[in-house]
Amino acid sequence: MDSRELLTIIKTLRLGALAVILMLFSVNCQAQDLPKGAIQIFPESVKWIDAPSPLPPGSQIAILEGNPKEAGMFTMRVKLPPDYSIPIHFHPKEERVTVLEGAVYVGFGSFVDTTKAQKFTAGCFYVNPENKEHFVYTLSEGCIFQVTGMGPWAINYIEDF
Repeated sequence: MDSRELLTIIKTLRLGALAVILMLFSVNCQAQDLPKGAIQIFPESVKWIDAPSPLPPGSQIAILEGNPKEAGMFTMRVKLPPDYSIPIHFHPKEERVTVLEGAVYVGFGSFVDTTKAQKFTAGCFYVNPENKEHFVYTLSEGCIFQVTGMGPWAINYIEDF
C-alpha cells in the first residue's frame, strides 16, 4: 500500500468518525430532558383536525398549547383552504396572529369591503383587538396562520351564515 492510499483511508476514517459524532450529537440534542412547562413541537408532529364550529366547514386547526375553550394561554394553528371566508365577527378577547404560509386578507368593519382588506403573507403578524368586527378570507393560495391568545376564545358572528 503506497502513501496515497494510506492517506485516502485515513481521510475516509476521519470523515466517518466525524459523521458518527455529529449523528450522536444531534440525537442527544433532540432527546434532552425538558423542564416542566417546556413545549417543543416540530412541523412533522403537528396534528391537524377538521375545525369545529364556530369556524365554517373546510378549515382545519391544530392545538399547540392550552385549550382555546378554557381560561388561560393557548396557541393554535389554523389552515384555511383557497377561496375561503369567515364572515364578519368579533372576539371577546384580542388574538395575536402570525401568518406561516400563504396569504390571508383581513378587513375591519360591520360590512365586507374587500377593497379595504389588508393582505398578510408568510412572516406577517397582526393583532385583532377585542370586540372589533372584522372579516377574513383567502384567495387561490389558502393560508396557515397561528393564533395566540387568552381563552376562552370565541367567534361571535354578526349574522348567521
